[in-house]
Amino acid sequence: MLAGALLLPAVPASATTATATTAAVASAPFSAFDIKVKAPKTAKPGGKVNYTIFATNKGPYYADYYFLGGEFPKDVDLRKVRYRTSVKGTECYLEGRALFCFLPKILEKGDSITMIFETRLKKSAKGTQKATLGIVSYDVDQGMENMSKEELDRLGVPEHGFAKTVKTKVVR
Repeated sequence: MLAGALLLPAVPASATTATATTAAVASAPFSAFDIKVKAPKTAKPGGKVNYTIFATNKGPYYADYYFLGGEFPKDVDLRKVRYRTSVKGTECYLEGRALFCFLPKILEKGDSITMIFETRLKKSAKGTQKATLGIVSYDVDQGMENMSKEELDRLGVPEHGFAKTVKTKVVR
């Protein structure tokens, strides 16, 4: 045990600091986003609740692979969620309580995108309904644009989430 410890050279403290700084720079997203989410403050049971997501690419690069959406409240029927956007070819995927939509549009630095999710609360809804919505962007290399979200996750492609939480109080 002692002989093994003697074979490893000591690492100076400055080397570990440089490594930590390099790792922090390497993990910065290709595209950082500024997110704004709008939702009503109150709603009635069985009533409509519209969530609007505004996402602006703050750079430093363009974003070509991202998903808008997030986790919806427990008293929203996800099978009946409708969405509106100006981007043709939008595809949405349901994962548990989360609904994410892939938008096939490249967002240059400074460009924005808006998506509206139209939902309806269950008639038994009560309390405060909490939704966490935003954007998930992937740092994809050239040639990876057509891969599925599951394949990117399996390959370990870096993903970055930018989200906001909004609350709607159910009133009778």
